[in-house]
Amino acid sequence: MKWYSETPESVLEALTTNRISGLSEDQVRQRREKVGTNQLQTAKKEPAWKLFLKSFKEPLVIILLVAIALALASAWYDFKVTGNTEHATASIYEAAAIALIVVINSGLTFHQTRSAQKSLEALANMRQHHMHVLREGNWVSLATQELVPGDIVSVKSGDFIDGDLRWLKTAELQINESHLTGESDAINKDTQAVSEDTELGDRSNMGYSGSMVVNGNGIGVVVATGMKTELGKISSLMQGIDDQKTPIEKSVHGLSKKLMMIAAMIILLTIGYDVVKQLMEAGSVSLESLAGISSTAIAIAVASIPDAMPVVLSIVLTIGAKMMADQKGLVKSLSSVETLGSTTYIASDKTGTLTKNEMTVTRFMANGRIYDVEGNGYTPVGDFIAEDGQPVDEADYRRFLEVAVLDNEAEIKSDDKQNWRPFGNPTDVSLVVLAAKQGIKRDALLEDQGNRDIDIVRILPFDSTRKMMTVVIKENGQYYSLTKGAPDVVKNRTTTALVNQQVVKIDEVADEIETTMLAFANSALRTISISQRKVTRDQALNAPSEVLEQDLCFLGLVGIIDPPREEVKAAVNTLTTASVNVVMITGDHAATAKAIAKRLGIIQSDNARVITGRELESMSDQQLAEAVLTTRVYARVTPEHKQRIVKQLQDHRQVVAMTGDGINDAPALKAADIGIAMGINGTEVTKDAADLILLDDQFTTIEKSVESGRTIFANILNFMRHELTTNVAEVLSLLLGVFLITAPIGNITEVTPTLTALMVLWVNMVSDSLPSFALGYDEPEADVMKQRPRDTTQSILANGMLRRVLFRGSIMGAAVFIAFIWAANQGFSVAESQTIAFLTLVFGQLWHVYDARSAKTLFDRNPFSNSRLTLAGGFAATASILVTLMPFFNQVMGTAPLSISLYVGIIILSALPTFIISGIKKLIGWARNRQNDPALVE
Repeated sequence: MKWYSETPESVLEALTTNRISGLSEDQVRQRREKVGTNQLQTAKKEPAWKLFLKSFKEPLVIILLVAIALALASAWYDFKVTGNTEHATASIYEAAAIALIVVINSGLTFHQTRSAQKSLEALANMRQHHMHVLREGNWVSLATQELVPGDIVSVKSGDFIDGDLRWLKTAELQINESHLTGESDAINKDTQAVSEDTELGDRSNMGYSGSMVVNGNGIGVVVATGMKTELGKISSLMQGIDDQKTPIEKSVHGLSKKLMMIAAMIILLTIGYDVVKQLMEAGSVSLESLAGISSTAIAIAVASIPDAMPVVLSIVLTIGAKMMADQKGLVKSLSSVETLGSTTYIASDKTGTLTKNEMTVTRFMANGRIYDVEGNGYTPVGDFIAEDGQPVDEADYRRFLEVAVLDNEAEIKSDDKQNWRPFGNPTDVSLVVLAAKQGIKRDALLEDQGNRDIDIVRILPFDSTRKMMTVVIKENGQYYSLTKGAPDVVKNRTTTALVNQQVVKIDEVADEIETTMLAFANSALRTISISQRKVTRDQALNAPSEVLEQDLCFLGLVGIIDPPREEVKAAVNTLTTASVNVVMITGDHAATAKAIAKRLGIIQSDNARVITGRELESMSDQQLAEAVLTTRVYARVTPEHKQRIVKQLQDHRQVVAMTGDGINDAPALKAADIGIAMGINGTEVTKDAADLILLDDQFTTIEKSVESGRTIFANILNFMRHELTTNVAEVLSLLLGVFLITAPIGNITEVTPTLTALMVLWVNMVSDSLPSFALGYDEPEADVMKQRPRDTTQSILANGMLRRVLFRGSIMGAAVFIAFIWAANQGFSVAESQTIAFLTLVFGQLWHVYDARSAKTLFDRNPFSNSRLTLAGGFAATASILVTLMPFFNQVMGTAPLSISLYVGIIILSALPTFIISGIKKLIGWARNRQNDPALVE
């Protein structure tokens, strides 16, 4: 049933309720059993254990679980078949070490997710609303959860509405429904039925859940609760929207699949090669040879898998989450940290996000002159500047301001911290603030001042038919009717105007007033006309509005706007430089949206296209697809429209961030690659749908988060570059041993691996991971916000990274193998030869980590700018030497002590590949720059 198209009597009859006594307790109980409590459905909170286990579904964690299974299988085989307890014990140590890594990774992910949830719960500030409800003839205050359809409720200024209402009685009732409509202006309410095709924002006889009463009072009947409300319908839109995988999740998932295939191929190739070789040489394959083959295969498998990747990735993302939290951005999931760095479009709501949601007078016309008003928001501070450049005289506009606040029932109040709060209709509040900037206050005017006595005689409230409000006053024995309203209505009732302190005929200044009104409108200012009329005592006391609102004297005109946030323009400019497109998607009027967008730099021309919701509905998906990449402003849109715009951008392979604060923004936030909600003024539904919550409601925090996201991805890329280079080196050094050592060399045999599996695991988890973890703290490079967003469709190994990883990894791996062969030829034991290879790898990758910090060269960044990296590298180097000296590790890992000269030689020689390669690259770059611009190198 469309309640807004029915009369109040029909609605009461359909709901079987009584306007005088309300519902009985039996009726309430029966209806609650049928429709449930007045609450929105929320996703069931996952238990902690389930949240913890979810991390085990990640591809890289699955790889590690497979590695554990392989190690345990090898241990079982050695115990049961070969009897090689030493190798079996080493396999168990290996399995335990990998299992520890899996637990640490899952624990970090679980901890961050739970921390974000707790922060969000604290942010929610769960406050139970109450409403006055008529039950069995008595008015009682009840928690809004108790409401059922048919309840009669009473509201007044400042009350929240929880449940959809059909108004039965209104008195100057005005409701803020910006959370649903996106419009800043309060909506005047009445009880008259409207047509069935009336849009939500124009249903003047309805009140909607989540709204707030800003003026007047009213009585209504509850027609819908919970998920049946308009708010609930929007909430249900999100239930069918799947969470979007973030770019880093997609990249790592794709890389993980490739690594799994590569690891499988290498293992099969190694085993196949050794089996064929055994068959050709001996004619059969012995259990002993299979054990040796499996040992090498497991070592290669461990080397092929970047064991530390999940752990370091979680740590780097956690660092990023902390970085964003310091900048007032609460991240709800680790993987969302990096997404903003890949964002190509930020689709933002206007009201409360790009603007303050504080209606403010910025210009006015009074006594024939035009003034600009300084200051924004509700703080009554700001000067008036005459547009003609002449000195400002308070006498020119004092009467205009007095009428503006006397014909007004709004007020502003400050708390102990001088924060000003509005009470009343937003438009009226803006007039109160305007007058207060000159020290003119309604209460002070109404006080008996001896030489001046003003009293309110009558109030004729604003209504949508008249589009005017009139207050009759008695001032020093004279009566005046003070009228404000829509200029197009008031001008037809105006006969004179006050200009230069003289009353002139309206025809003499009509053109000037019309020009000013159009200029205000073209600047997206909402205009209100202020006028007065001297009346007789009889008229003051008895005349209807039709009489009092005629023969008016025009005093002036105000231009009101919801002002843009001061910091947004600079943020939009920075984002534009970073090739991030800012798009405004709002429920407000097209002219207002375009004007605000131009002020903020979102569009540059008055001719820029604005697509309205009505146009969107008439456009096919193909037409919208053609327009969506070039359109920067959308106006008068619904939640469904916002989702459609986001989807079309995503179909163009754009990474979309959607910001908002109202419930009408929530479905689009959920559908976007990353949803951004306002933490202070945002609704709880919006925060639940978002991935990032701005704790300070500042758009600039988005800009900082984009920079943080790019820095985080750059650090992840540096880590991946370093980690994969080490993996290539490990695999190559082992494969070279398999394919090139065909006969014993000194104390090593043809099946002796270059490195033991636990040596490889040590490199991956200690000497490699600790410095990689420190890379997460690197500061951004200077040009991070001058680069284009990365193409998320590309592999993480694109743009030359694969070539670099393979080249440097091959050089490092060859150096490790050469060190191993050299040691074997010198007659060192198996343990000593493997230890020399192990330390060559350790120090090779410790030197390489400084080269991995930049996509350029080792010499382009200060090596000591990241103190954590220096400490991590020093610790890894010291720990790696110690494991070659301590008997326990000698037994477990297969290491052996070396001479001091060998330690020093390994440290120095392992640095040569990195410094030589980076130096050559630097020289090549220097030569190219000199060729292009000799001044760069002079």
